Amino acid sequence: MKRIASIQDISCLGRCSLTVALPIVSAMGVECAIVPTAVLSTHTMFSRFTCKDLSDQLLPIAAHWQEEKVHFDAIYTGYLADSQQCSDVCRFFDMVRSDDTLIFVDPAMADDGKLYPAFGADFPAEMAKVVSCADVVVPNITEACLLTGMEYRESYDEAYIKELLHKLVALGAKRAVLTGVSFEEGKVGVMAYDPSDESYFTYFNKKLPVHFHGTGDIFSSTVIGGMMHGLRLEESLRLAVDYTLHCIEITVAEGENAPWYGVEFERAIPMLVERLEK
Repeated sequence: MKRIASIQDISCLGRCSLTVALPIVSAMGVECAIVPTAVLSTHTMFSRFTCKDLSDQLLPIAAHWQEEKVHFDAIYTGYLADSQQCSDVCRFFDMVRSDDTLIFVDPAMADDGKLYPAFGADFPAEMAKVVSCADVVVPNITEACLLTGMEYRESYDEAYIKELLHKLVALGAKRAVLTGVSFEEGKVGVMAYDPSDESYFTYFNKKLPVHFHGTGDIFSSTVIGGMMHGLRLEESLRLAVDYTLHCIEITVAEGENAPWYGVEFERAIPMLVERLEK
């Protein structure tokens, strides 16, 4: 069985980060070890929450795993709380990875043209150091602009997306994927770039007129789970787009929770497993 380590915060209530990554990756037949960067009572879309920072545990965990000679097929990073965690995660990579360990980075820090409120203006430069270690990086368009210094645009063409992808690779990432890409009304998906053969990949599905918290975590967890299951990156991206859409559709149909709570990915896991078995 393949084994990954996922480095991100865990919210005790609310569907995001490790609360999403652990069950999705596990359901895909991959062991998911966790490295919590912080423990929150709820995710940050709630009006109040408690938070216990665990930054001081990252490198001791890495040192212990190093002593135990644990092998990881991939290391998957999500939301990191501050600049110091970015530096520590880069050190974590060096301590834990083997020659065949895939580094998968979701630089979760921004959306809709702006940084999340918790981050200062210096944070994208620190996150760029994590991205420089990545075999695969999966930002949204806002994050890619902040990482590369490109101007954020709500209206864009294919040339703009390709330039963003090239600049992400220039940071050091071996392959780059942009999420939330849309060239046609009613469609949304991804565009990826592999500089090893100068190839591009695009895949789109329906764009619903809703916005839910945590869908990026579902997408990234499905991509890395698919790759560890033996799918090519392109196949994993296609699966992740479809599965994320299915999660949203189920949630809209049920109508039980507010959009900020997260989507009901649990109900959609049978679809995920069925697709993997085909």
